[in-house]
Amino acid sequence: MQEQKKPLLQRGGIVCLCALICTGLWGSAFPCIKIGYRILEISSSDTASQLLFAGLRFTIAGILTILFGSILQKKILLPHVHSLSKIAGISLFQTILQYIFFYIGLAHTAAVKSSILGGTGVLFSILLVCLVFRQESMTLPKLLGCLIGFAGICLVSISGSGSTLRFDFHWNGEGALLLSNLANAISPILLKQFSKTENPVMLSGYQFFFGGICITILALLEGGSFSLHGITPVLLLLYMAMISAVAYTLWGILLQQNPVSSVTIYGFTIQIFGVLLSAVFLGEWEQIRFSTLLALLFVCLGIFLVNRPTSFFQKKKQ
Repeated sequence: MQEQKKPLLQRGGIVCLCALICTGLWGSAFPCIKIGYRILEISSSDTASQLLFAGLRFTIAGILTILFGSILQKKILLPHVHSLSKIAGISLFQTILQYIFFYIGLAHTAAVKSSILGGTGVLFSILLVCLVFRQESMTLPKLLGCLIGFAGICLVSISGSGSTLRFDFHWNGEGALLLSNLANAISPILLKQFSKTENPVMLSGYQFFFGGICITILALLEGGSFSLHGITPVLLLLYMAMISAVAYTLWGILLQQNPVSSVTIYGFTIQIFGVLLSAVFLGEWEQIRFSTLLALLFVCLGIFLVNRPTSFFQKKKQ
């Protein structure tokens, strides 16, 4: 009965469904990016063109978010002057710093280590929201949930590697990826804080647009380029923009109405969705192993611990 009295987007089942829709969409970006690079003939070493691809994607995502939000609310979503600093702050961490550091790090780090380090974003987010921003309290179930979920990411990442994993550390490789994940961890905390007084859809749309423009300009200055021939790359770019627009907007609404940790913990499923969808769309079935299923179990257990700490331990005591 108590669950039914809660607002719709605060009910456990609805939060789970919406969060998995978001992470599923983000997970689909992995094969889409690979397909996009192949279609547009962007090499793995051409960081400037990769940034240009990302910049255009986020610029379009911002336009689509603002457009759809304006249609749903039957008015044009325009930021107030006092909202501009908030939009710039979110965009700086969520889009600009995250993706600039991501592409720099990706170019100097092995794929397996990149995948494992990608899981640190969720850890950073929950640690920051509890220990630095003090928006929530740190509990043993939250800590265990984070560690178990991260163990799942390690399993699913190492499972696809046929070589020995080395943990050499370089600032332009692993260091850049950690900074990317740190920026990504700060952005939902800022979005949660600013959504108390601002429309999260408006914040999402304009931060994407501003960040996308900044990345596009930087990429062009660095010599990034590619040609859109035919309808296929255009549709792919539109879909990837939709991924960002729909997923981040819905994520922002969930953050507005729920504790940050109970939402961001689902971020551990992004890597698993990426592996599964890459198998389907790219034929990479060799990535699906027993350890992938075991990783999914770890991630589910981590999500359960973070979202059901009190009731779970009370039942155990009874």
